[in-house]
Amino acid sequence: MTAEPIPVALPEPWRRAAVTVVIPTYNEADNIGPITRAVLGLPLPNLRLIVVDDNSPDGTGTLAEALANREDPSRMVVIRRRGKAGLGTAYIEGMRRALHLGAEFVVQMDADFSHSPDYIPQMLAVSLITGADVVIGSRYVPGGSLDERWSWWRRLLSWWANAYSRAILQIRVRDMTAGFKLWRREALLGIGLDTVRSNGYVFQVEMAYLSEKLGYRVIELPIHFEDRRIGQSKMDVPVKLESAWRVWELRWRHRRRIRRGRPALASESGHPLLSSAPVPNVEREA
Repeated sequence: MTAEPIPVALPEPWRRAAVTVVIPTYNEADNIGPITRAVLGLPLPNLRLIVVDDNSPDGTGTLAEALANREDPSRMVVIRRRGKAGLGTAYIEGMRRALHLGAEFVVQMDADFSHSPDYIPQMLAVSLITGADVVIGSRYVPGGSLDERWSWWRRLLSWWANAYSRAILQIRVRDMTAGFKLWRREALLGIGLDTVRSNGYVFQVEMAYLSEKLGYRVIELPIHFEDRRIGQSKMDVPVKLESAWRVWELRWRHRRRIRRGRPALASESGHPLLSSAPVPNVEREA
């Protein structure tokens, strides 16, 4: 069964949670308007959006600034960088700004609707109910799914990248390359964004690895991953192969870091809980 977003009516204290969504962009002119409206239209009055644009030749940054000027300036921030400086540094710069502005929860996601913004209230609810430090929008737990348009080769490559990373790094997160995550403020501060060096798609692997290695409580929530609606994917075979060999570099670089987070959420077997269940005890809208 496909994991569609579940409409939820959040209790008022949860609606007041300070959530900041960070979206890196490069040539997303056709997507920036719709994704901005979708994110800022969520039933979370205290939500802020940060767009980090790498000097997109198609004018994405200019469009984002125009949107920010039309919105409440306190709800949308645009960071324009001088060149294409990479996915990892874009996320780190956006996360740092979010923390500086007082975010309690930081969401990272793509601009192309492969991650539905409608999952964000559900991810927040999971974190608040369970106390999870990190909620991963996962394609590879029961209930998660991939767009039917993905070729068998693309599916195999994605499966291999995740299985390979998990085996080398010896952790239990199933969707190591997931780019859709909700972080508690304390987890990002504890990980230390200054220690994260990856600047490509292996950034996702490094953040997942550090979350589990340092003892933060992680839950994987099943999502449906939709192929981008408009534009071209920036994730090609050479990028994935580069990410694969860099996994060894991550293991070496962080070999001396020790567990310092909160105790892991545990199942009856004593292992970290990787949840595939929908949000429990949350009133659904009619």
